Amino acid sequence: MEFRVILVSILLAIASPFGLGSQFGENYVRPQPRETLSWPWRPKHSSEPQQVHISLAGEKHMMISWVTDDDSSPSLVEYGTAPGEYIFSSQGESTSYSYLMYSSGNIHHVVIGPLDGNTVYFYRCGGQGQEFHMKTPPSQFPVSFSVAGDLGQTGWTASTLEHIGRCEYDLHLLPGDLSYADYQQHLWDSFGALVQPLASSRPWMVTEGNHEKEGILFIKSPFQSYNARWKMPYEESGSTSNLYYSFEVAGVHFIMLGSYTDYDENSDQYAWLKEDLAKVDRERTPWLLVLLHAPWYNSNWAHQGEGNSMRASMEPLLYAAGVDILIAGHVHAYERSERVNNGGLDRCGAVHITIGDGGNREGLAQRFRNPKPKWSVFREASFGHGELKIVNTTHAFWSWHRNDDDEPVKSDQVWINSLISTGCISDKRHELRKILMTP
Repeated sequence: MEFRVILVSILLAIASPFGLGSQFGENYVRPQPRETLSWPWRPKHSSEPQQVHISLAGEKHMMISWVTDDDSSPSLVEYGTAPGEYIFSSQGESTSYSYLMYSSGNIHHVVIGPLDGNTVYFYRCGGQGQEFHMKTPPSQFPVSFSVAGDLGQTGWTASTLEHIGRCEYDLHLLPGDLSYADYQQHLWDSFGALVQPLASSRPWMVTEGNHEKEGILFIKSPFQSYNARWKMPYEESGSTSNLYYSFEVAGVHFIMLGSYTDYDENSDQYAWLKEDLAKVDRERTPWLLVLLHAPWYNSNWAHQGEGNSMRASMEPLLYAAGVDILIAGHVHAYERSERVNNGGLDRCGAVHITIGDGGNREGLAQRFRNPKPKWSVFREASFGHGELKIVNTTHAFWSWHRNDDDEPVKSDQVWINSLISTGCISDKRHELRKILMTP
């Protein structure tokens, strides 16, 4: 263990000059975080499914992912709508990776379906082990989401997850920074175990943050662990990278963008985004939401300006497309904006929400810039989670719940009208068409 700690310290020292460890040098004071959770060693049978989590995998399909400690366990999921009665089965694939002195278990990914909406399914992984159950999202409004970024593995994380478990939701959204493994690969395994009770029963849709990079110059390419463990439906959405993709739930089109891969107008991500937006049908999916990690509108001193270059490149395109809500993480505090575009208030802009306060080990970003910008409505440095209920084509209800002495306290709430209901979408059709047709 001592050798591993020394090795990680050396790697972080190497990475820092190249910007990979810059999150440790911010000029703001964080309060003491809660303790990091401990994970006692427990012997498991080598083929027992571990770290089970699910995600959407195209229309009416779900991906089941899990880890085993051997190579003989099949990538097989049996499932049905009654406990113990598995009338369907699907085969999938498995992968593994090595990271310096660490070797992962066998990571299985199996797509099941077609599935009925708003239905409970019971399933078993690898032909053995415990039975899990999950509920598929509805195919029409209303639909509800839980939201928390920058989770980590501390006492605050456990509190946040417990609060999410109490609320009624159909899908969890995570705008980056999952495990905070930071090169210590065994922490990916403990994170998978920590979130399994929730992530095995509702789809988790995630995008990468800076803590998922784990790149070592000349030795390891970034995002190897993240891409192997948390496979998202990028191929189903026409993307060539697991770092950005899109999906749809009920009447909502989600776009998950990558803050840490190329995003300028000559990049593959920008070209994919244009193609994806061209396919959006606002009659079928009247709501358009975006998730990414580094916020574009941030009045905290922490990570100030880090999203500016991405915003300069992509905001005109997202504005023309009529994005309703943009959710970010990275800053370890909560903040909600008015509708905003190009740095100022705009009734046809997006509502920006920063929610990087899930419970990470680095603590909270307490220092906000003053005076507060006109676009900033509510901001607070507390751990917590968000809940978004999209009621119909015109109205959604957003609330943020502070972790207050281990109780979730609703501290911010607002009704949000969709841009399609305000006439903004029809006003922008020519502008969007012009941008999409530009080479």
